[in-house]
Amino acid sequence: MGIIIWLIVGAIAGWLAGMVVKGGGFGLIGDIIVGIVGGLIAGYLFPRLGIPTGTGFIRDIIDSFIGAVILLIILRLVRRV
Repeated sequence: MGIIIWLIVGAIAGWLAGMVVKGGGFGLIGDIIVGIVGGLIAGYLFPRLGIPTGTGFIRDIIDSFIGAVILLIILRLVRRV
């Protein structure tokens, strides 16, 4: 069940991250996919690294959003080179 939530929240977080991180862009679908991947990575890593971002569903949203923003920034920096 946790992975399904990560996917849904990651999709929403990817869309929001695409709105926050301007420039270049991957388009709506690309940002959603990056958000899902960023959400999965952050949802897996943040608890293991001991980074407290809340509890329950709120934590999932925060983790996914932060992961998506970080991944979008990294991908856009690499894409420009």
